[in-house]
Amino acid sequence: MAVIIFVAGILSLGGAALTVLVDYWHRKHCLQRMYDMLQSAMDGTFRAETFDESLYAAVENKLAEYLDASEVSTRKTAVERDRIKTLIADISHQTKTPLANILLYTELIKEQEEPAKCKESIGLLESQAKKLNFLIYSLVELSRLETGILVLHPEKSLIAPLLEEASRQYWNRAKEKGLYLDVRYEEAQGIKACYDSKWTLEALGNLLDNAIKYTETGGITVSVKQYELFVCIDVSDTGIGISEEEHAKVFGRFYRSQNVSEKEGVGIGLYLAREILKQQSGYMKLVSTEGEGAVFSMYLPAD
Repeated sequence: MAVIIFVAGILSLGGAALTVLVDYWHRKHCLQRMYDMLQSAMDGTFRAETFDESLYAAVENKLAEYLDASEVSTRKTAVERDRIKTLIADISHQTKTPLANILLYTELIKEQEEPAKCKESIGLLESQAKKLNFLIYSLVELSRLETGILVLHPEKSLIAPLLEEASRQYWNRAKEKGLYLDVRYEEAQGIKACYDSKWTLEALGNLLDNAIKYTETGGITVSVKQYELFVCIDVSDTGIGISEEEHAKVFGRFYRSQNVSEKEGVGIGLYLAREILKQQSGYMKLVSTEGEGAVFSMYLPAD
C-alpha cells in the first residue's frame, strides 16, 4: 500500500511538473510570437495572420489587429505625405515664375522715365511682390519641416563659420539703418555644436532680421556661451523689447504684436526658427522687457 501511495505521489509530482513545463513553454511561445509581431511592426514587415481561439491566442489576435491597423495608418500617412509633398512642389513651382516676372517687369518700369506718382506706385508694387515671395517661400519651407518631407542633417561643426556667414549677410543692412552689428567671434573660437549649417543659418538670420527691423538706435550683439550639453548663441538688441505677456505668443505662427503692426513682416520668422531648432534637439529662449531690448538665445546640442 505504501508503494502504491509512493508511486502515486511520484506520478502526481511528475504530472504537476509536466503541467508547469507545458504552461511555461506555452507562455514563452506566446511572448515570443508577440515579440516577433512587434519587431516586424517596427521593421515595417508585419502582416496579419490567423490565430486559434485560446486565451493567449486571443491576446495575440488583439495585438495583431492593433498592429495591422497601425500598419494601415502608417501606409495612409506615407501616401498623404507624398500628396502633400507633390502639392508643395506644385505651389512652389507655379508661383515662382509669375512672381519672378512681376519683379522683373517692376525693375524694367523703374528704369523708364515716369511721373513721380507712378514711381511711388511701382515702389509699392515691388514691395508687396517681395513680401508675397517671402511669404510663399517661408510657408513652403515650414510645410516641408512640419510634414517631415525635409529632414535636417545635424553634424558636429565649428560655430565660428556660422557666425561669419550670418554677419556677412546682415552687416550692410544694420549699417544702412545706422546700427552696429557686433559679432563676438573670439568667444566662438574652437567651439563646436551639432547643427545643420543651412537651416541653422536660416534660424539665426531670422533672429538678426527681427533685431534689425525692431531696433532704431544702438545695435545688435551676437555672443556665444558653451555649456556641458548645449552651445548657446545669444542675439541681443537695443530695440523696442517685448512685454512679458507676449513672450509665448511671439513664437506662434503669424503672430504680430500691435506695437509692430506698422512694420513689414508676416509673423512667421520666430516660429520657423524655433521649429528648426526643435528638429535638431535644440530649443530657444527669450529674455526681454518692453522698451529695454530683447535677447533671443539659440541652444544647439554640444554632441
